[in-house]
Amino acid sequence: MLSTLLVVLPIFALVFAGWLARRIGVLGAAATTELNRFVVFLALPALLFDVTAHAHWAALWKPGFIGAFGLSSLAVFTFTVLIQRGAGRPLADAALDGLNAGYANVGFMGFPLALVAFGPEALAPTTVAVILTVCAVFAVAIVLIEIGLRRADPASGPGDLNAGRCVPIWLAVGRSLVRNPLLVAPALGALVPSLGLAVPAPVETFLKLLGGAASPCALVALGLFLAQKRRNRGGPGRDGHARVAGLLVGLKLAAHPLLAYGLGRYVFDLPPLLLHTAVLMAALPTGTGPFMLAEFYRREADLTATVVLVSTVLAVITVSGYLATL
Repeated sequence: MLSTLLVVLPIFALVFAGWLARRIGVLGAAATTELNRFVVFLALPALLFDVTAHAHWAALWKPGFIGAFGLSSLAVFTFTVLIQRGAGRPLADAALDGLNAGYANVGFMGFPLALVAFGPEALAPTTVAVILTVCAVFAVAIVLIEIGLRRADPASGPGDLNAGRCVPIWLAVGRSLVRNPLLVAPALGALVPSLGLAVPAPVETFLKLLGGAASPCALVALGLFLAQKRRNRGGPGRDGHARVAGLLVGLKLAAHPLLAYGLGRYVFDLPPLLLHTAVLMAALPTGTGPFMLAEFYRREADLTATVVLVSTVLAVITVSGYLATL
């Protein structure tokens, strides 16, 4: 448990730094939105470009691991979206709920925990988990959010605020997607190894510096949001909020790793290292990606903030318990 706690502590410290900065007035009311926009438009695209540009696809091609972790993430995401849609949630909000349940904090917590638990051999599959999470699952959520927003209001959405109501939904969605830096950046980055190119040293330094700010700034933005007076954006009431948060945390910390274990052991017959790495990655708490999208698309973010914090606290127990059984 100590190793897990040492990995989690910096996360809480960054959230607390944002909370304290807002409470004592160092940062103002607009800081949450502006810092989140910095992450979405600059820091995170740089990180995604860097990850895909330096991916050694031959070494990372692990079909069984991709199947176990990727399918479990997408299955939990899809199941949550369907449940929430059945409960009457708009598609955009249901997609965010699905992301809360299927988006593991692999980028911030995955590498140090995998290194401590399984050694350097686990870093390659951890990299695969990062790519699947921040590119594939994230991209599916963005597409659903854009579709949901366009169906509700063809002229809405940050990607294309001036779209006319006469524009077909598929064209408006496609226009927003090709302008979304969170989708464009990894796609452009993937062209680098595919074309046999190399990233120049100055560009590499730029990407590392800018991309390295993504996770810390997102956590500080989360703390800033928590310090603000609660805003009601049409989300569930207090009782419903707690119920939905409990459901999403349960899906993230229990259903996701159990499904990854079942797929890895009984469907893909993974060797122990890949199996336990897949389960560990799936058992990680919800990352800050859903919160960034909730703020960016101006959706109700209280639920997402609660899921991120509660799942992170409980993961100290659940992840430590899993590692203790190995």
